[in-house]
Amino acid sequence: MKICCIGAGYVGGPTMAMIAKQCPEIAVHVVDLNQSRIDAWNSEKLPVYEPGLYEVVAEARQRNLTFSTRVDDAIAEADMIFISVNTPTKTFGVGAGRAANLEFIEKCARQIARVSTGHKIVVEKSTLPVRTAEAVKRILASAENGATFDVLSNPEFLAEGTAVEDLLNPDRVLIGGESKLAIDALADIYANWIPRERILTTNLWSSELSKLTANAFLAQRVSSINAISALCEATGADVDEVARAIGTDSRIGPKFLKASVGFGGSCFQKDILNLVYLCEHFGLREVAAYWEQVVSMNDYQKRRFAEGIVRTMFNTVSDKKIGVWGFAFKKDTNDTRESAAIYVCRDLLRERARVTIYDPRVSEKQIRADLIASCSDMQGVVSEHDRKLIENNVTIAANAYEAASQSHAIVVMTEWDEFKSLDFAKVYASMQQPAFVFDGRNLLDHDQLAKIGFDIHAIGKSLQD
Repeated sequence: MKICCIGAGYVGGPTMAMIAKQCPEIAVHVVDLNQSRIDAWNSEKLPVYEPGLYEVVAEARQRNLTFSTRVDDAIAEADMIFISVNTPTKTFGVGAGRAANLEFIEKCARQIARVSTGHKIVVEKSTLPVRTAEAVKRILASAENGATFDVLSNPEFLAEGTAVEDLLNPDRVLIGGESKLAIDALADIYANWIPRERILTTNLWSSELSKLTANAFLAQRVSSINAISALCEATGADVDEVARAIGTDSRIGPKFLKASVGFGGSCFQKDILNLVYLCEHFGLREVAAYWEQVVSMNDYQKRRFAEGIVRTMFNTVSDKKIGVWGFAFKKDTNDTRESAAIYVCRDLLRERARVTIYDPRVSEKQIRADLIASCSDMQGVVSEHDRKLIENNVTIAANAYEAASQSHAIVVMTEWDEFKSLDFAKVYASMQQPAFVFDGRNLLDHDQLAKIGFDIHAIGKSLQD
């Protein structure tokens, strides 16, 4: 069998690498129009950082795993084609700010229809709105060279930072489709290393909706505990103690009850907004409003955190150096999409702070691009004022100590393990006094830092202490 995957991003690259590793008899060809991204996949520095991913790629790359920009050739040769391209939230037209932009999905479907001959199985790997497969099937049916197709939905359930383990040992693999033969063909691939009882099959529409629903439920839990964190700060409760108490209830469970400055990543917000748009489209206004509140609470948490920094630091951070530890949306990834750090840094910059950022995996180019995008309107226009703030008031540090040196405050935005093992006496001695720490991840040992002399403020910890 030959597999083609269109899209060499956070999903397509790791997923195909794992299939190639576990199925050495299958030729896996990953294609993308971005030459620099393909070059990175063929190098020792992959474009996606995940613990253990390089070893998986390196094992299969010289055997049955290929990365190239030869899209037409890969489609023509393949028996099975995965579509794993980006589906960002629309920034224009009908549904702007909520609906998914399916431009790249449609272009893939048209290219597959144009190039294909014989019979092919087309697999939706991207996260898509319900009934997208219907549009894909209609486009494929227009193929003029006699090609025939089966369309499957196979959404990914990877958590960035643990993607390799998630691929090796998933909770479930979900395959939705109408053709048993096509479903079995894909299931047989996964069955090379995943127990059959974890391979779930549904109809197309249930599979598409399951992905959106899973992300919505997970994000809902984060927003729920973050809402309680605000109440904890006001009443003297400790959000970690509350989370532990309710997490021992078997009906609730402990996962995704870690209060923080807010969720980020490529999926949660995008998928919830997509769900909101679908509900509105079908006239389910109350359902739409319910899910929209999950995003509203997340935005509130980020805004509340930034405003708390300003209020605590004597109501001004103007011309004060703020050391920001972490910019990725979570540890063990270089992904910054919808990272809470972007918006907290933007808000601090607009308060005229001098922001010095350190992240062990995120490049300066990416940090500055994200900050520019966060200041853009729906048409992508950035004011000259914001552009100058980003140019003049943002510095990228080589390490956490440099970010903290001479700063008035440290803001912890990503839960990188290295931040827990720093010499905090050294950090304290290098800072302006009073030395503030704002722990947006409840990562650090607050009692230890308080003994050193830091003024500690953390999510969901009592303001009355």
